[in-house]
Amino acid sequence: MSQDPSRITYLLQRYTGKTCSREELEELFAYIAEAANDETLHSFMENTYQHMMPGEELPEIDRDSVYESIIQQQPARRRTLFTFRRVAAAAVLLLMVGTAFWWLEQRNKTRGEITIAGQLKTDVAPGSNKAILTLADGSTVTLDSAGNQVITRGNTNIKQQNGQLLYAAQQSAAGIQYNKLSTPRGGQFRITLPDRTKVWLNSSSSLKYPTAFTGKERRVELEGQGYFEVAPNAAQPFKVMVNEMEVQVLGTHFDIMAYKDEGTVNTTLLEGVVQVKEGTGLQLLKPGQQAVLNNESRTIRVQDADVKKIIAWKNGMFVFNNMALPAILREVARWYDVDIVYDVTPSIELYGGGIARNLHLSSVLKLLEASGYNHFRIEGRKVIVLP
Repeated sequence: MSQDPSRITYLLQRYTGKTCSREELEELFAYIAEAANDETLHSFMENTYQHMMPGEELPEIDRDSVYESIIQQQPARRRTLFTFRRVAAAAVLLLMVGTAFWWLEQRNKTRGEITIAGQLKTDVAPGSNKAILTLADGSTVTLDSAGNQVITRGNTNIKQQNGQLLYAAQQSAAGIQYNKLSTPRGGQFRITLPDRTKVWLNSSSSLKYPTAFTGKERRVELEGQGYFEVAPNAAQPFKVMVNEMEVQVLGTHFDIMAYKDEGTVNTTLLEGVVQVKEGTGLQLLKPGQQAVLNNESRTIRVQDADVKKIIAWKNGMFVFNNMALPAILREVARWYDVDIVYDVTPSIELYGGGIARNLHLSSVLKLLEASGYNHFRIEGRKVIVLP
């Protein structure tokens, strides 16, 4: 539905000033969802941020791409403030605002400082490629994006290059040992195993693996979150152990999220077939499905998965699709290596949209404030959640 531009501008001013009522928010999001109002919206965003970035133009926003890559077209499973269409519209506006914050981020990223409550504070930079490699003899090697080296232990050659580890194939079983790759909070890393399987580790995660795969199976152990692209080998099934749970594959792409501060272990399949086993429970997944293991009952259920949201971290994004604030902030805490402190019970509203993971923490929090009902304060390595 098209509308008088002055009405839309008024609602946008109320929105950016955080004075919108719920009725006005719903009215605004309904206008945003209509392509006929794009010119008014674009003009407002340009005028609002032009004084921050003089001489620069606001880039065009691909509405269809936003809908496709951020919001899955299905109704919310529980009642929220927004219908699906309004969540999608909110995501578009979130990206419009996010574009301006990205510009500001590029301008100020070398300073690493922000102004909060009139005082200059140190901001928190995003995570980066960094990890610790623990070798079989207990020695450790610090890894980061800049390092390029070859690590030799016995018959094993490990090459560090461009933020990833590459293991040379090892045919002989002699001298096989176990290594462990661990990412801290605020870190991520990629590894290519001896069988050419590729693994992306998210922050606060670890992968234990042999320096060569021999015998009837390929077995690794995961803590935290990892995305796997398994090299096919029908004669040697690939198994990922997460505590007592086992994920078995032949050759496939999948993600496992198994953080200790989450209530479930989630295995999501993108390509191929995987089998998830916990005790006597056994589930076979098809592409687009997710096995959810309840950490308390130890039961497994299978559900359709929002695949693009689940692997967004690997592609450098936070993507929210009807997510509550505490779940979002757990992701933020791991990536920025901060602690979350609640001075108030968080709102029950659900968030929809996407934010790049290369922004400083203050920009992410500003975006969450713009689309939600809580506010935040940064104190060192703490984020205080305020009314």
